[in-house]
Amino acid sequence: MSERKKIRRALISVSDKNRLVEIGKVLSNAGVEILSTGSTAKTLQEAGISNLEVSAVTGFPEILDGRVKTLHPKIHSGILADQNNSEHMSAIKELGIEPFDLIIINLYPFAETIASNSTYAECIEQIDIGGPSMLRGAAKNHESVAVISSTNQYDQLIAAITAGGFTLVERQRLALEVFRTTAEYDLTIAHWLEKNPESGLPDWFGSIFTQQSILRYGENPHQRAAIYSAGSKGIVASQQLHGKEMSFNNYTDADAAWRAVFDHEDSCVAIIKHANPCGIAIGKDIAQAYVKAHACDPVSAFGGVVAANRNVTVEMANALSEIFTEVLIAPGYESGAVEILSQKPTLRILQCNATRVSNIEMRPISGGILLQEVDNLSALGDVTTSWKLVAGQPASVEVLNDLEFAWRAVRAVKSNAILLAKNGASVGVGMGQVNRVDSAELAVKRAGKRAAGSVASSDAFFPFADGLQVLISAGVKAVVSPGGSVRDEEVIAAANEAGITLYFTGTRHFSHA
Repeated sequence: MSERKKIRRALISVSDKNRLVEIGKVLSNAGVEILSTGSTAKTLQEAGISNLEVSAVTGFPEILDGRVKTLHPKIHSGILADQNNSEHMSAIKELGIEPFDLIIINLYPFAETIASNSTYAECIEQIDIGGPSMLRGAAKNHESVAVISSTNQYDQLIAAITAGGFTLVERQRLALEVFRTTAEYDLTIAHWLEKNPESGLPDWFGSIFTQQSILRYGENPHQRAAIYSAGSKGIVASQQLHGKEMSFNNYTDADAAWRAVFDHEDSCVAIIKHANPCGIAIGKDIAQAYVKAHACDPVSAFGGVVAANRNVTVEMANALSEIFTEVLIAPGYESGAVEILSQKPTLRILQCNATRVSNIEMRPISGGILLQEVDNLSALGDVTTSWKLVAGQPASVEVLNDLEFAWRAVRAVKSNAILLAKNGASVGVGMGQVNRVDSAELAVKRAGKRAAGSVASSDAFFPFADGLQVLISAGVKAVVSPGGSVRDEEVIAAANEAGITLYFTGTRHFSHA
């Protein structure tokens, strides 16, 4: 298993020419015969590195604008021949075919091409055919052939050549990386090609996740856990500037907080505890937004996770440094802010440059997965224009602004959800109850005296008037709710009798997970 297999003959065909000349020189100096294709051959030749073009071996020129160049028995037989099988070796020898010991391929940049808004025809041309075929053939035959599928493996290649070749264990690992690479490549193409205008969701769905790190444990100490990335965006790709290692629960709360603040266009801060907000607020600046968000429920905010949708200023950093906080995540930090915050050794400080929320969210269930469009408010602009006034007088501009804030903020609260707000800040939150009356009572209890004169939002309709009555009794002056209950008229009558303003949105904001 540890015996190294000498590299005598290599085939190189790479789209990414990064470090190609370096690798070519290392192989040439080791006495390796090099075959190559098209632009790869030209690059090596211009660097003075001796190599033989594939067409000279196959006796067949590259045709169809390079679509056909390596798809030939003389190439694939040399890749697939089991060098420990005498019949294989005799068969290729009779045909004048030499085996390969090393294949170096990286694929056409399909993902980069579709991301650059290239034309359909340009994208089609970046679907690699010969590359995956050679990679998979070499990976299948890894007992005989080492295969390099990424420029990230070049240092490993150089070390192996210096040591006298790759071991079988190393070749197995390289083969594994090939099948991971081609799986992701094919998946990207499949998703790009699929069109499903009726539902907006794919008929077939898959994704590749790469482990980023092992976490200390999951939600509880007896559960093993790790974090995986599906790309280079989002919280997984954020930069940790300070503090202890992120935990499983830190990540889930940070994700909830991050999404919550980008439901708002104004400077916004959300404080999350156990996946629910204990304070959300907007302000004239991010420092004011933080102070207002913390004032909602200072007891629950202790040990919370804080997100800001603007760069953290020194003023906000000074205010937050007075409170025990687990995580702070923001797009950036003003000069001096991190230094202030870093005085808290346990505070995890994250900088996340990606602010766009994914349009699709996944939810695993037993035996499968649920897929849905994200309930995304960040791009809606003035959401109040579609609301229907069903009771009371039209709200003033100030009250309507608070209602819109409350409606945007309640999206981040787990159902059943009631949120009370005043002056662009939550003052009471009722969440996760099994009936709407309990949620209303919890929101009112947490708001205390601040409930009087506040506005309220409900993530779904009031099935009876009793939940609304709790808010009315506490002094709430305006409410926004989806409506849609068979007892809507009963709810509207209660609002009219109390003289409060009631709007129906026609859209609900359930959040169960």
